[in-house]
Amino acid sequence: MKPPIKHWSHSSLMSFLRNPLAWYKRYVEGVYDTPSSPTGIVGRTGHVALQHFYGGIGKEGAIELGLEYLRDVPDFEINFGKAKSRLAKKKKRHAMEREYLRAINFYLARPPRHDVLGVEVKAVAKVEGLTLPIKAVSDLVVRSKIDGAAVDIVDHKFVDSFSNLREGKALFMLQAIFNYYTVKEQFGKPVRRFIVHECKKRRNVDGASQMRRYIIDFRNSKEEFVIFHRLLNDATAEIMRPRVYLPNPSDLFEGENSFDIYRLNL
Repeated sequence: MKPPIKHWSHSSLMSFLRNPLAWYKRYVEGVYDTPSSPTGIVGRTGHVALQHFYGGIGKEGAIELGLEYLRDVPDFEINFGKAKSRLAKKKKRHAMEREYLRAINFYLARPPRHDVLGVEVKAVAKVEGLTLPIKAVSDLVVRSKIDGAAVDIVDHKFVDSFSNLREGKALFMLQAIFNYYTVKEQFGKPVRRFIVHECKKRRNVDGASQMRRYIIDFRNSKEEFVIFHRLLNDATAEIMRPRVYLPNPSDLFEGENSFDIYRLNL
C-alpha cells in the first residue's frame, strides 16, 4: 500500500498523534481551513521579524516588517473566539499588535548573537532506516561556537510561560531530530546542537530576564535517535494500514472542528 503522504514533518507528526482526523484533513486531503489562534499568529509574526533581523535588516525595520505581516493576516485566518462583532475583532487585533510589539522588543533588547549561515532553512532528507523522507524548517543555521567543524540549529519560541525542560524535553527532542537530519543533508556538515531561545511575552514582575535558553547536544542523544526512528516507522505503518480516522474532541486547537467532520460523516 502506498503511503498517503510524501514525507513527515514535526508538525504533521504532532498533528497525527494528537488528532488523527484533523491530521488526515490537513496533510492528506490538503484542506487548510482551520483558523489559527491569536497566540499562534503573534508567534508567527515574531518569527517573521527575526527572519528579517538575522537576515541583515536593522531592529526597527525588522519590527516594522513583522507588524506589516500581522496586519496583512485576514480575519478568516484568525480564531477570534468570543469576539464576534467587528468592533470586538478590531480590539482583539490591537491587543495582538501590542502583544507582538512587547514580545519582539523583549527579544531584540539583547538579541542572541550568531554567525548565521542560513535563515528559514527548508529542507527534505531521506534517512536510512525510515520509510518516508522527513521535512523541516530551521529558523537559523549557525556556526557552532563549541565545534568549529560543525553547525548548530537555533529555534525561536514566543511563549506565555517558560517551558519546564524536564516536561518539554520530549517535544523539543522530536523537533530537534527532524531539524538535525534536514540541516545535515542541506549543509553537509556535522550538526552539534539544537538551541531553543524562548521569549516570554508577558513582563516578569520581578524584573527577571524575559529570555531563556535550552540546549540539546546531539552527542548525548543516541537513545533519543533510536526512539525517533521507532516512532516514525510505527506512525508510517499506522497510516498505511486500512483504518478509520477518529476525532479527538479534547484537542485544544482542532477538537471541535474534527468532531464536526466526524458528525457530518465528511
